[in-house]
Amino acid sequence: MGTKTITVTEEAYDRLRAMKRSDESFTDVLLRVTGGETDVMKGFGSWKESGLRDAVDDARDEFDDEFEARQESL
Repeated sequence: MGTKTITVTEEAYDRLRAMKRSDESFTDVLLRVTGGETDVMKGFGSWKESGLRDAVDDARDEFDDEFEARQESL
């Protein structure tokens, strides 16, 4: 397989580097993010360690507490 040289901005490079896993080359990253995979479940769980679940749970708890306080004041 041949290779090509491309030019990207610093911002694009930084974003690509941030997506790169320790065991991947930049080619691997590009192929992964451009949809070369047909396995629809491959990305399932990719947000697992993002902290999003904790943030949602915290927001839900805060909402519930505020809602209860409003109900008690009625």
